[in-house]
Amino acid sequence: MKRNRKVKILATLGPASSEEAMIEKLHLAGADLFRINMSHASHDVMRTLIQRIRSVESRTGRPIGILADLQGPKLRVGKFAETKVDLVPGQTFTLDNNDTPGDNTRVFLPHPEILEAVKPGHRLLIDDGKLHLRAEKSDGKSIVTTVVSGTRISDRKGISLPDTLLGVGVLTDKDRVDLDAVLETNEVDWVALSFVQRPEDLAEVRKIARGRVGLMSKIEKPQAVERIEEIIELSDALMVARGDLGVEMPLEAVPGIQKQLTRACRRAGKPVVVATQMLESMITAPVPTRAEVSDVATAVFEGADAIMLSAESASGDYPVEAVSTMASIASTVEQDPYYSNIIYAQRAQPEPTGADAISLAARQIAETLKLAAIVTYTSSGTTGLRAARERPQVPIIALSPIIQTARRLSVVWGLHCVVTGDASDLDDMVNRACRIVVSEGFGKPGDRIIISAGVPLGTPGATNMVRIAYIGSDGQSGV
Repeated sequence: MKRNRKVKILATLGPASSEEAMIEKLHLAGADLFRINMSHASHDVMRTLIQRIRSVESRTGRPIGILADLQGPKLRVGKFAETKVDLVPGQTFTLDNNDTPGDNTRVFLPHPEILEAVKPGHRLLIDDGKLHLRAEKSDGKSIVTTVVSGTRISDRKGISLPDTLLGVGVLTDKDRVDLDAVLETNEVDWVALSFVQRPEDLAEVRKIARGRVGLMSKIEKPQAVERIEEIIELSDALMVARGDLGVEMPLEAVPGIQKQLTRACRRAGKPVVVATQMLESMITAPVPTRAEVSDVATAVFEGADAIMLSAESASGDYPVEAVSTMASIASTVEQDPYYSNIIYAQRAQPEPTGADAISLAARQIAETLKLAAIVTYTSSGTTGLRAARERPQVPIIALSPIIQTARRLSVVWGLHCVVTGDASDLDDMVNRACRIVVSEGFGKPGDRIIISAGVPLGTPGATNMVRIAYIGSDGQSGV
């Protein structure tokens, strides 16, 4: 299961891809980890999918990551007496706390936090921006707006508030129940959080999770972009949720924000996933559009850790083709002569720590001497993350005695994760690294590799040594 690319592929499971045979096909086609959307999956469905993923993992012998994506707050207007109404640009329209069915002058808004937070001049976008309202007056009980554009509104349409900071946390009651169910399985590696607006939003989730899963913040609101450095610091990874970003911000601003978030995460050494509509046309077509191919390629050129498929793999007609197409685009881009130049130009300066200095040295030595691979021993995953932050041209093999660490690192750029026992001494460390490099197809007898680890061996977060080794003629030992 050696991949010929560095970027990882995250595939969403759904009606088209819930059977074990299909999950295995997706994995073999290139999916490195799988997303379970808790907006649609019951707890029983989630547990079944986890069991099937782990069954595929045991057969293929490769660690597979699992991401549970929590639904987050769903802000919607109420219902109308006639299901839908027509509006005219320039007219007045009110959202209030009166739960009677609406008409063409008003509608119930079952979210007191919105009624209290919206100020005059704020924008209210209904139905993914198809209806644009501007707040004129607000008294905590109602919001009087002017219709700026759009002519129709119907029952239970979603509402977005790009100018308003809401006093609501990222976890709804449903999310808390779902998070407890996720943690009970002890098999989920990442949890994605919707509606992150500020660093404080992560505190409650961190308290509940207690390090049992990685926290991936979905960036889909302007308020989060404004405080992105703080959010990255408190997150374990980021997802660029371009669909919701494109509703709450001008569409033309999204590509620049994608680049900003990708580069910020690369500087911080945190994984970043680019998501939404990457191969949207493949929901119903066996091939993508040229624009979609270019979109995927842009994310790869930027050095994103992972690229994600949503409906394409969850409910589309061609899930396997979507994964294999994405894998093909990624591997082709990474062989482009411009790719290494772009990655090198954006490489972050190392932080003033021993682990960063050693990761930098390992990358420079490996590239200068044209070594077969960089091998990192990592218990917590930190050493693997630092090695990937350097974006080396040579393969990185992350060896860990902890299966959960290997699974969590499956989202990280360039890491080929292998579960193996802790080395007993330095000789065992070298021999084990050489043996795995050969068995995994990254080297052959006579090749040289570089190994980074912590001494004493098995001490988390203590990366303090590098060693160059020749793979022995037997392919089983090193010198």
